[in-house]
Amino acid sequence: MSNNWLKTTILMAGIMALFMVVGGAIGGRGGMLIAFLVGGGMNLFAYWNSDKMVLRMYNAHQVDASTAPEFYGMVAELAQRAGLPMPKVYIIDEEQPNAFATGRNPENAAVAATTGILRLLDYRELRGVMAHELAHVRNRDTLISTLSASVAGAISALANMAMFASIFGGRDDERGSNPIVMLLVSILAPIAASLIQMAISRTREFGADRGGAEISGDPLALAAALRKIEYYAQGRFMPAAEAHPETAQMMIINPLAGGSSISELFRTHPQTDERIARLEAIARGDWS
Repeated sequence: MSNNWLKTTILMAGIMALFMVVGGAIGGRGGMLIAFLVGGGMNLFAYWNSDKMVLRMYNAHQVDASTAPEFYGMVAELAQRAGLPMPKVYIIDEEQPNAFATGRNPENAAVAATTGILRLLDYRELRGVMAHELAHVRNRDTLISTLSASVAGAISALANMAMFASIFGGRDDERGSNPIVMLLVSILAPIAASLIQMAISRTREFGADRGGAEISGDPLALAAALRKIEYYAQGRFMPAAEAHPETAQMMIINPLAGGSSISELFRTHPQTDERIARLEAIARGDWS
């Protein structure tokens, strides 16, 4: 886990540095300060509202022990095993089999699953998936995901400003304007931000797989679930899989189709085969 946190810290530092570079390209030192303040405001807003926004986006409806007793009871049992407060539980009316966790901290967390995953998986496999999601909550990955996404979004917005500045005259300070540099920054910065954001997501998934295996006590259940979900999510069975690409990093498996070498760079999750292999190693006691 410490190795994952080190990688995440380095990647978060990288995306914040990129954010400052874009601000500096637009307005020098003043631009860097303004970019920092704008980014801080966006992060603060995302910190308090991201969970509500994504649940509303998917038209998720909250359930409890009376409306979804088996599913709610499963989450309650796993939360107790994980030493977590009971999260809010949601179901999404969506055929694509997937699940995610959201919320700024364990005390304000929510987990959601689609009707598709509830139908696809048996009880043991679904339990493995929900343990994975609770591991994200315990590791505070939901907060890291929110911050990286909001900073990446801010970088894209600033890059658009840099594009306009390069076209309509750039900046004018003691060093003079440099529209070519700003044009390059406006093109390359959003790509670099996306690559870093996806790398953060991939780093956190391995930790959640391991944490989920620990919480459930059944790593092979999650491995079996991943096989099933990958088959359906990546196949032609679910044409609506790409409906919400902006939330792909939150899901148990990347819902976006792909397979080319370029698309691999923008994967929100590690290769499913590698995740399964690691879970099988945990079951054998081979992965430290």
